[in-house]
Amino acid sequence: MDRAAIDALKFDEHGLIPAVLQDWRDGTVLMVAYMNRDAVEKTIETEIVHFWSRSRQSLWEKGATSGNRQHVREIFADCDQDTLLITVTPDGPACHTGETSCFFHRLSDLPEACEGAEKTSEARGGVLERVYETILQRRGLSASDSYVASLFKAGQDTILKKVTEEAGEMILASKGQKREEIIHEAADLLFHLLVTLGYHDISPREIHHELARRFGQSGLIEKASRQ
Repeated sequence: MDRAAIDALKFDEHGLIPAVLQDWRDGTVLMVAYMNRDAVEKTIETEIVHFWSRSRQSLWEKGATSGNRQHVREIFADCDQDTLLITVTPDGPACHTGETSCFFHRLSDLPEACEGAEKTSEARGGVLERVYETILQRRGLSASDSYVASLFKAGQDTILKKVTEEAGEMILASKGQKREEIIHEAADLLFHLLVTLGYHDISPREIHHELARRFGQSGLIEKASRQ
């Protein structure tokens, strides 16, 4: 444990520092809580996130009761050293409500209290998740009103044909060594891959999890394990 690094942190007048938890697989911000020095040290020692409960005035292991522990990948301090970012692999939902993330209410939808506010998953992940959600929303529209709907209406073979076409164009762009074309064609290919995933109701989150499962192991070993 690097105690000098902990000494460099700027705890507030109550001996606390805010910590943001982020799913390392897809970038979803899961929750924010506070740590004191003991919580930081316990988190580093066990590689399981611990916080300081301001209401109970005690150390607590996140997920000890629910089983939804948060396994530490890395811990970062911000430029002022007064806030921590902890990337984690969650065992389950981070929020006590059972939601994946504590951030599921849009500010404009909040009544006087969170109870009763409209829930949304739009704060999760990044642009791939947002594009995928849009694809799912549009697949039921009229084919004349939506390109995505027209692909779903045409069926799986048409969707797969588009993936093949975009993959070919990506290859040509790469061979042509033109950076802007490569970026454009890569975006087209990713979009049509998301359409294919939408056809099978497979979310980008499931792909993130599979990549995370493979992370850090030899590709040769991973392939051999599937044979």
